[in-house]
Amino acid sequence: MPPRADGPLAGSGQLVLVTTAGWDADHGTLQAWERVGGDWRAVGDPAAVTVGRSGSAWGLGRHPHQPGPAKREGDGRAPAGVFGIGTAFGYGAQPDTALDYRRMRASDYCIDVDGSPLYNRIVDAAEVGEEAVAGSTEPMRRDLHRGGDQRYRLGFVIEHNPDAQAGGGSCIFAHLWKAPGAATAGCTAMDAAKMRELLAWLEPSRQPVFVLLPRGEHARLQAEWNLPAPRNR
Repeated sequence: MPPRADGPLAGSGQLVLVTTAGWDADHGTLQAWERVGGDWRAVGDPAAVTVGRSGSAWGLGRHPHQPGPAKREGDGRAPAGVFGIGTAFGYGAQPDTALDYRRMRASDYCIDVDGSPLYNRIVDAAEVGEEAVAGSTEPMRRDLHRGGDQRYRLGFVIEHNPDAQAGGGSCIFAHLWKAPGAATAGCTAMDAAKMRELLAWLEPSRQPVFVLLPRGEHARLQAEWNLPAPRNR
């Protein structure tokens, strides 16, 4: 089936698809796909991931408004829907990736303070000032600020709420998991090998997208959005 001209996947040649059992599931399966002609072809093997500790809810992305629960700041849910894939980030030198890469410093924070003019942005306190990052719970160097936490050692930005709608949710990433099976505050987490594999494969010129859906919503939207069939581990 050729891609729908008006669908949220139109123009995208790479897809990272996460499916979960339902809205309240805190884990799921990730599969990468590439478009060959008008068809989706699986790339690599499916992998286990974790999502928000409270499950998922519709986020703000490239998809039209949908019925069902809506993502809000601090709700512990991962945003469901279709999202662009943004900058890669990490603690060390640039990994094998064609994505833009930002090596995080101790002064880098993602602003999760609702009402801040910097809401849902990664900023450097050395540039914007310490007062501008006051109250943020998202230091990007968690290893330095959160007792050696390695979750942000490697990851990429999921472009949820790109217009920074107040209360819509912020600082959504794909990153390393704290431990296998450990849920997140709203991000998608995986092991380091799968993250490195994704980063090496993603190609900005192919307009990659990240899609997270409960299986029931995937089934409802599969034909309309021209989604590939999910693969289970």
